[in-house]
Parts: sequence; C-alpha cells; structure tokens
Amino acid sequence: MPDAGLVLSIDQGTTNAKALLVDPRTGRAVASGAVAVGISFPAPGWVEQDPAEIWSATVGAVTACLAAAAGAVPVAIAVTNQRESVVAWNRRTGAPLGPVLGWQDARTAAACDQLVAAGVADEVRARTGLSLDPMFSAPKMRLLLDRAVAAGVAAEDVCLGTVDAWLIWNLTGGAVFATEAGNASRTLLFDLTSLDWHPRLLEVFGIPATALPEVRASDAGFGVTAAGVLPAGVPIVAVLADSHAALYHHGCTEPGAGKATYGTGSSIMTPCLGPDAAPAGIATTLAWLTAVPTYAREGNILASGSALDWMARTLGGDADRSGGAFLTELAADADDTGGVHLVPAFTGLGAPYWDRAATGVVTGVTGGTTRSQLARAALEAVAHQVADVVEAIESDGRARIDVLHADGGATASGLLMQLQADLIGRPVHVADASEASALGVALLAARTLGLVPTDPIGGTDQASEATAPAIGATERAARRRAWATAVARSRGRTVPPDGSVATT
Repeated sequence: MPDAGLVLSIDQGTTNAKALLVDPRTGRAVASGAVAVGISFPAPGWVEQDPAEIWSATVGAVTACLAAAAGAVPVAIAVTNQRESVVAWNRRTGAPLGPVLGWQDARTAAACDQLVAAGVADEVRARTGLSLDPMFSAPKMRLLLDRAVAAGVAAEDVCLGTVDAWLIWNLTGGAVFATEAGNASRTLLFDLTSLDWHPRLLEVFGIPATALPEVRASDAGFGVTAAGVLPAGVPIVAVLADSHAALYHHGCTEPGAGKATYGTGSSIMTPCLGPDAAPAGIATTLAWLTAVPTYAREGNILASGSALDWMARTLGGDADRSGGAFLTELAADADDTGGVHLVPAFTGLGAPYWDRAATGVVTGVTGGTTRSQLARAALEAVAHQVADVVEAIESDGRARIDVLHADGGATASGLLMQLQADLIGRPVHVADASEASALGVALLAARTLGLVPTDPIGGTDQASEATAPAIGATERAARRRAWATAVARSRGRTVPPDGSVATT
C-alpha cells in the first residue's frame, strides 16, 4: 500500500541519477539513493551518454532509495532531469537509436551557423526565446534522426525526446510518449506564446511532428508506472526540468528574486512578466506551466563544476573527491589569484557570449604563481561567469535580481559563495538542502495532489544566513575588468595595452 503523502522524486542529472522519498509536510527527504552515470568525450566538442545506462542508473537509484525506506511505496512520482540533452529510440522496440547527445555537445555548431547564415536566427529567437546554439535540442534531434534513417530505421518509428520523455516512456512501459512544457521550451521547437510545438520551427529544423512527444503542462500527469521496480499504477504527477525545479524550490515566482544552480554547468534564472525578448545572450524560457505559464530570463554557463573538477585534477586532486572541496581547501593559502584567471571555455562560452570559437585559457601565470592561486582562480572563474550572466539579465533595465538564491554541490564552498557575493555586489542565500531540484518537483507534485497548500505560492527552501559582499564597488569593478580582459583573450579579441576591456 502507498505510504500516505510520500512522493518519490527522481532527479536524473548529468553525472548522477538520484531518487529521494520526500515528505512534503516537512519538505525533507526521508530516504535517498544515487547511482553515478558515465559521460564520454569521443572527440573535441562531443559529449555523449548511454541512454540504457541513464535508465538503469535511475532504476538503481530508486531501488536503493526504497530499500532505505524499508520498501515504502510512494503515493506519487515526480521527475526532474537534465535539459536539452537528446535521446532517440525505436517506437516499436523501445531500444535506443544512438547515444544521448548531451547539452554540452557542440558538434552541431556548423549546422547552427548555416541556419544563422540562412537568416532564420531572429525568427527562431522571437518564437522560442533562445539563440541558435548547439546546446539546445533541435539540431541534435535532426542529427540523430538522420543517423537512424541512414541506418535503415523508418522515420515514423523514430522517437525523439529530451531526457524527461525517455524516463516517462520507460517508467510507463512505453505507454506514454510525452514531454513537460518547460523541457520542451529548451528545444528550439517550442513556441512560447502558443505553448506547443510550432510548425514553422519544425520546418526550419527538419523535424517531423510524428517523432516528437506530446507536450503536457508541468502538473498535468504523465501516466502511471508499469510493473517493475515500483508496483504498477503509481501516478507520475509532475515533471520539471532541473533548473526550473530549483527555481520552484526557492519560491522564486516573481521578478526580483533569482537563483543560480552550481552543477556541471550553471543556470542563472529569474522570473519575468511574460515571453518578451531578453537582452542579447540571455534566453527567455518557460519556467513551468500550471494553470498559467510562468516565464523566466535565464543564462546558461557551460562549465562551472566541470571547470572546478578539471582544475582539481590538474593540481593533483583525488578523483573520488569533489573538485570544489579540494580547491577550496587549497585556495585557503592564497589571499588573491596573483593576477591569474581561468576562462574554462572547454566547448566554447555560453551565456552571455555564446561564442563556440572561444578556447579555454589560463592568463596571468608567472614563475611565482602557486597552486593555491590557481585553485582560487578556478573558484573565481565560476563566480565571474555567474556575475556576467546577472549583469546581462539586468542590462536592459527591465529585470533585477536583488537576492541570489544558490543551490548545487559547489555551494558547499564558503569561499566560492563569498566570491560570488563580492562579484555581484548583493547577498547570496545558500539553500539549506542540497537537492533543490528534487525537492522542488516533489513540492509541485504534492501541491497537485492537495497534500500541501497551493496558495500563496512559495518554495520549501529554508536558506541559511545570507553571505554578504565583503568588498566595495571600486575593487569589484577592477576585478570585473580584469576578468573581461581574460575573456577577450579567450575569444581571440585584441586587448588594449592598458587592459581596458569592458565587462558584459
């Protein structure tokens, strides 16, 4: 029998599949499980995962979670997932038709450039709120579709979806082929006004409507489980993309509040009043769709946690230890970076630059540079990138982030959070619970079922005391100018002798 009120929240991220059994009355997990998911880099700019491994890791995480809860059966399931990554599978057999092309994968950059040259970039951005960049799903969908058809699969047998659609398909035993609207809004195929796939966008990218899942509201229900790890018939009540679920967890539903998620990459997001165009380099996206749509401005950073892990490996950190933790400990011996900057453009730069030709650089290194200064430079790189996005979001005067809520593994670094507050010049609130995405979608499921109140809308984030800025405006401006100079070098730009490069 289901345990009254407990929601099983599945969180399929880039590097882990997690499952939390959440008591919505307290907003806390009573049990959890996690399984690592592999990621491969077969060629420069390529990022792949195994669809079967993603599903098996999800099953393993759920199994471990329920075992830790003495076999408790949840009343409902909620799902949150990495965005933009694409899966193709056979409609008849359910078998994958190739690797997952990850959100960091840049191999479709040339295809995006061709579309820009064809003059459709403005039209695409006007309808979707997104730039023509290989991070988003449609170019990857077209690549997987073409490969499947070339391999002899009939086009009508190809299913294309983001990771939420793949999980829903497997959870329901293939009975439901659907995607959540917020996830759909990250594909370049979803119209922010009509809130559905748009025929003109399907035409632009060459994606047949028959290959795409049905778009459903975030709380519309996504079928029931087939017999397997869970008993048959457990309803899948709510689905949210991971960054969107974190925003929901923080209770950020009105302009003025924003959040930054520090994961493999980073998402900085703040609600906005509608699907109007955002400043250059910033996306307008659908945060969630319930009775009414909630829109947000967002900037996506391609390498934050991955930048910390890279620097930690480079400096001899233990592969089994968090890169952020290793660097924070090492950086404690450095009061500053000694003029060193890391620009982690491993697959180019994301928001607000969207420059896939940018290359990773370390600038300012001298014979006296220490390991501690390099460690601090990596932490500062993450904070500077977030500051770039915050400045861009606010650049047209129509949005403001007064308080930044922070979540994700790297928030465990007190030094990083202090650097973040210093560089944006406003307080940073760190989530009390680290699993913001899983808790956020569990809260939406609980509200949908009437297990907790729905009004007024607010999250379950119980933030710690805010980290306040510890430097003044003059020092902040100097640090930001130095960072802008390093970014310009990463992008192959000419830097004046005085290094006077403007920030974003």
